[in-house]
Amino acid sequence: MIVLLILLCITDGVLSQIRYSVPEEADHGTLVGNIAEDLGLDLTKLASRRFQVVPSSRTPYLEVNLENGVLFVNEKIDREQICKQSASCQLNMEVFLENPLELFRVEIEVVDINDNPPSFPETDITVEISESATPGTRFPLESAFDPDVGSNALRTYDITTNNYFYLDVQTQTDGNKFAELVLEKPLDREQQAAHRYVLTAVDGGQPPRTGTALLVVKVLDSNDNVPVFDQPVYTVSLSENAPVGTLVIQLNATDMDEGLNGEIVYSFSNHISSRVKDLFSIDPRTGRVEVRGEVDFEESSLYQIFVQAKDLGPNAVPAHCKVLVKVNDLNDNAPEITFSTVTESVSEKAAPGTVIALLSVTDRDAEENGQIHVEILGDVPFKLKSSFRNYFTIVTDGPLNREQLDSYSVTVVARDKGTPSLATSKSIRVQVSDENDNAPTFTQPIYDVYVTENNVPGAYIHAVTALDPDIGQNALICYSILECDIQGMSVKTYVSINEETGYLYALRSFDYEQLKDFTFMVQAKDAGTPELSSNATVKVIIVDQNDNPPTVLAPIGKNGTAKEPLPRSAEPGYLVTRIVAMDADDGENARLSYSIQRGNENGMFRMDWRTGELRTARRVSVKRDPHQLYDLLIEVRDHGQPPLSSSASVLVVLVDSVAEGRGGGDRGGAAKGKEGTLDLTLILIIALGSVSFIFLLVMIVLAVRCQKDKKLNIYTCLTSECCLGCSSCCSRQARARKKKLSKSDIMLVQSAGNVSGAGTAQVPVEESGSFGSHHQNQNYCYQTKHQRAELSYLVDRPRRVNSSAFQEADLVSSKDSGHGDSEQGDSDHDATNRGHSSGADLFSNCTEECKALGHSDRCWMPSFVPSDGRQGPDYRSNLHVPGMDSVPDTERGKGFASSFRVDIPETA
Repeated sequence: MIVLLILLCITDGVLSQIRYSVPEEADHGTLVGNIAEDLGLDLTKLASRRFQVVPSSRTPYLEVNLENGVLFVNEKIDREQICKQSASCQLNMEVFLENPLELFRVEIEVVDINDNPPSFPETDITVEISESATPGTRFPLESAFDPDVGSNALRTYDITTNNYFYLDVQTQTDGNKFAELVLEKPLDREQQAAHRYVLTAVDGGQPPRTGTALLVVKVLDSNDNVPVFDQPVYTVSLSENAPVGTLVIQLNATDMDEGLNGEIVYSFSNHISSRVKDLFSIDPRTGRVEVRGEVDFEESSLYQIFVQAKDLGPNAVPAHCKVLVKVNDLNDNAPEITFSTVTESVSEKAAPGTVIALLSVTDRDAEENGQIHVEILGDVPFKLKSSFRNYFTIVTDGPLNREQLDSYSVTVVARDKGTPSLATSKSIRVQVSDENDNAPTFTQPIYDVYVTENNVPGAYIHAVTALDPDIGQNALICYSILECDIQGMSVKTYVSINEETGYLYALRSFDYEQLKDFTFMVQAKDAGTPELSSNATVKVIIVDQNDNPPTVLAPIGKNGTAKEPLPRSAEPGYLVTRIVAMDADDGENARLSYSIQRGNENGMFRMDWRTGELRTARRVSVKRDPHQLYDLLIEVRDHGQPPLSSSASVLVVLVDSVAEGRGGGDRGGAAKGKEGTLDLTLILIIALGSVSFIFLLVMIVLAVRCQKDKKLNIYTCLTSECCLGCSSCCSRQARARKKKLSKSDIMLVQSAGNVSGAGTAQVPVEESGSFGSHHQNQNYCYQTKHQRAELSYLVDRPRRVNSSAFQEADLVSSKDSGHGDSEQGDSDHDATNRGHSSGADLFSNCTEECKALGHSDRCWMPSFVPSDGRQGPDYRSNLHVPGMDSVPDTERGKGFASSFRVDIPETA
């Protein structure tokens, strides 16, 4: 019969335990229970959650079907072999599930059956009893042994019915039964020297089992006194692991007899257990009980030693006592650490609290010696978490970074609280698995790659390198070029990259003269999930080669030969022609030098090697044939390595004059006009004519502007003093005509006889003229000062000039003439908004004087109207010219109702 007991206890996510019972001797395959069903687990998820038995708790007697959770008997269980005489026999097993972790403790109690009968150590038991023994005397008999326990253990003894003896069955403190033969009737040796009975041991099983032995009682002659112990029971304490020979107790028994009848011999009683005989010894003469074997508290904390004392007299009657030995526990067992499961690796992205390992800690000692403290050594990102009873889990306690440390040695230390404290440590190695959390990084953000032009297509030009601290697929880097255009074509038609090595190759031959440099981006991408990438810039710089020879541009000749005239009267240094050449290369490859290679054997010419100018080195010899030519071969060479050169053929023709040379050239050209080419002389003539025409045009423009300045200067001489013959003013103004007058130079001032003073107002206009550079300390006839927007008039100022030229007026519009700022607004400004007179014209028509001031279309000067409405004198007739000689006081009386002043400021 199988009994199921389920105990539920939730502790940190672990379902505590379940208990079964199974009888011993059950056959193989006997069903004990279904762990999965009894715990309410989903049978379909046992495999996915890796349902399994903790390896350290496996037993050969029981097995679990991991697919359906059935617990069954694997081998026949012999309780007596497993648990000996222990009252309780229990097998323990731990099972667990993953995802999430759940641990269950399974306890299987092995139920004893009555499969063993009681048995005596010997089949014949002999007891010697003196005939003088009085009724009631007790004689202990050897106990029978029954391996079964509980109700199946030895229950009682029985003896054949007789008239002399009966059995008194007693129970020890440990529950064992033993029998004492009690004398019921005095014996008479002479009547019967021996008595034989059958001694039967009966157990409590159903049905009960029995064991028998032949009990022989020999009747001896009497020994009147028996030994006596000081006390029937002794209690002593003994430390475990006491060395051999350690005194347990010194027993003492006395006998009143003398001689051999009083000499006592000590021994263990017959019913003492064999284990006690292995652990302890007794001295027959002295009664000294000593340690004989290794006493272990964990094996048993209490031992019972039964000792008898018997004299050496005939028909001796033994005396008995019991010694209780209590074993004191010592801290002699270090804690034991057992890892049930260990995770091989943990992801570096594992969240805190991820289970790494499951372990159990035990200590066989008791009380404080068995209390354990468990910890993890070192500064590691792991911690211990108590799960159930003495079970612990190791979980992550912080972030992991494989790139910093790819594995951890986790050392667990278990230490008890005994004195001295004992400790045990065990280490496990936890590997940190890689995650793709690092993007590849280039060794340089920008790569400058120098490639010589005219390279071979497909040639290696550079290598880019990216590093990824990850490992495996996460560190497998693939290089690529990001798409872009170079001169309208894809960059992938210019360069390519090896995806694995990052080697860059040129796909075409580069030409420095067409492409000097270009830039593109390369990308490094890993093979992790998700993919991570980074970019770098590659700048390819084409290095120039000397692959272009110089090209001669001028002079241009026919059939590769240019003709140049040389007058016979030419002086040394006469410029015959200038060789113009260019080189498409750059730097030293394009720096040219010129030289005469042939035709100058007599040293007639010299060549400037820098500029290419061909000049005469001496006068032309009169003895030379006038029709003979100088056929010169000019070489133009660059400074590249190796240098390249080109040549030009120049045919120098001696002529009597330059005109003749040019004319001859024209006639020759006309004769061959069908060629359609112009010689260099004609080009120079055309250029000279163009420059002369432009110069003439500039002179005309300057003359027109000077004429305008002359007209403007007339107004500087409009004062009466100048017009009556004072030529000093006009002469000063003539000397000051270096400045062009514009309306920005005009300031209007009003004066009245009853006004003591006034301020000046500026009329902001654009200054269109400029002064000369030597006008320091000179007085001009015009000046402007910009102080406020409205006109103000100054009274009683000297040097007033009356001019009738202002008496004619045109109607003035507020429109700007286009020469600069106007005191009025734009053309849409209504003139009526600017005056205070009603119905009267606020502006006069322009005169020639106004036109000379730069207002050829309209006049900007307002008419002055007195406050009483009467028409006052025209203010334009009063022109004040600062810088002129002071007007005599007699002239001040010739005052007008108002005055108009125009000042011109000095400039440095």
